Amino acid sequence: MFPLTMRSIYSMKSLFLPTFSLHLPPHRLFNHPFFCLYSSTLPGNRPRLLSNHPRAIRRCHTTSGIGFQATMPAEGPDPPPEVCKSISGEIHVIIGPMFAGKTTALLHRVQCAIESGKRVVMVKSDKDTRYGLDSVVSHDGLKMPCFALPELSILRSKMGDEAYNMLDVIGIDEAQFFEDLYDFCRIAADLDGKTVIVAGLDGDYLRRRFGAVLDIIPLADSLTKLTSRCELCGRPAFFTLRKTEHIEKEVIGGADVYMPVCRQHYVGGQVVIETTRHLLEARKVECKQCQEVEPVSSF
Repeated sequence: MFPLTMRSIYSMKSLFLPTFSLHLPPHRLFNHPFFCLYSSTLPGNRPRLLSNHPRAIRRCHTTSGIGFQATMPAEGPDPPPEVCKSISGEIHVIIGPMFAGKTTALLHRVQCAIESGKRVVMVKSDKDTRYGLDSVVSHDGLKMPCFALPELSILRSKMGDEAYNMLDVIGIDEAQFFEDLYDFCRIAADLDGKTVIVAGLDGDYLRRRFGAVLDIIPLADSLTKLTSRCELCGRPAFFTLRKTEHIEKEVIGGADVYMPVCRQHYVGGQVVIETTRHLLEARKVECKQCQEVEPVSSF
């Protein structure tokens, strides 16, 4: 046996302990994956380089306890405050058939925002002229001033940049008439930090998609599906039945044109309406043919 010396003991320890070295400049050291601190005694010993940076030290939960992980950007000076500020908007969608209370729900939410001290603006399509262009009006008489616009993208220019930037909440009524609904809501919530509350029809009188309302559901924080009451039986109504013979997709009207119905009466009513429409068209053709026939002279 050879006597163990301090040198040989050190050599044996080196066989079992992994050795590595980090050759990183100081500004990159704290962003390296190896630099993850898992000791509750270290917060007071954080490097001063990171202590005041908004992204410097993040609390992280690990199997060994609570620690702090450095996430300092690798290079460059501290980002300006406006970049570090957390911008988080919201999108809330209210859908349903005609006479389901969509506009009433929208106005109630906007009123709550006003009472909590937030700055709000209401927008509707300039196609809806039933109650004038200067207000959003519900079927039960609630009313609020608004901008009537052909498209949402001009809201900022209509208000001015300063007024738009101060907004907290944007309410949109009759959203199915805005073709740029998706892009506007995405930019307003994701980039501008606005809370956008949207109310509109999810389907037309044929139960097909109406406008871009369904497109913004993947963007939404919440979705509210309202129902009305069937005018024929009183059961919950999910669909809108058009009572006239118009076949255009966009026919703006109220109770004189539409009524909410349940599934049973929608199917039955649609059959009756289609049959009546075909009969009326056939009669128009017959009348037209009768007018084209010249009267037979009696002489």
